[in-house]
Amino acid sequence: MTAEPSTGAGQADGRSTRWAGHKAERRERILAAAVEVISESADDVGVQAIARRAGIPRSVVYRHFSGRGDLDEQIRERIIGMLLETISPTLTPQGTVREAIDDAVSAYMRWIVESPRLHQFLGVGSASHRTVGSRVVTGTKTAIAVRLSDLIAEVLAALGKPADIAETLAFGVTGLVDSAVNRWLGNPASPLTIDRLGDFLRVAIWQVLDGALRGAGVVIDPDAPVADLAPTA
Repeated sequence: MTAEPSTGAGQADGRSTRWAGHKAERRERILAAAVEVISESADDVGVQAIARRAGIPRSVVYRHFSGRGDLDEQIRERIIGMLLETISPTLTPQGTVREAIDDAVSAYMRWIVESPRLHQFLGVGSASHRTVGSRVVTGTKTAIAVRLSDLIAEVLAALGKPADIAETLAFGVTGLVDSAVNRWLGNPASPLTIDRLGDFLRVAIWQVLDGALRGAGVVIDPDAPVADLAPTA
């Protein structure tokens, strides 16, 4: 039997696969370089600085992103992934209620201390490219609030109470923490140390939770194990 002549399709597919891998590798290098530059520099972070760190020409950066807005959004997605590595374990609370609150605040404060410029970039972007209403940031805040809402609803259901306040309470607590931290970071003249900010957040979170739950007819001991309140959490 005579072999059919090669059409070259396999070679073309191989080239396409290699090119796709090359693009993904270069995109990864650009994003990693951007996070490094933002972490280290108090100055405005431009595309030239990112390209220099990545070891590629500035013009090449925009072959992988549709514009500065797209680049910044992808950088924020990378930063949020780093943040979630730190705080995700606390979204499945362990120990007592008091310990769970302390763990969550401590993890968040630790990340802010270690990565203040990354946190700032999440909120406002770079000096020459201010950000308002990032889809990635808003989506992450919503996901965290929804997780807290589910936990509160489980507690209320386990105690035989309606869960109608769960979502509002969860978003209120999330917004309190977010607003307080962003204002503190944006105000270098704040008299609060980061330790005092953490203490404030621990007290404020508990008081908001306790006050709202008491209004719903639920009294929770802060030293009660979370597992006893929400067995499926």
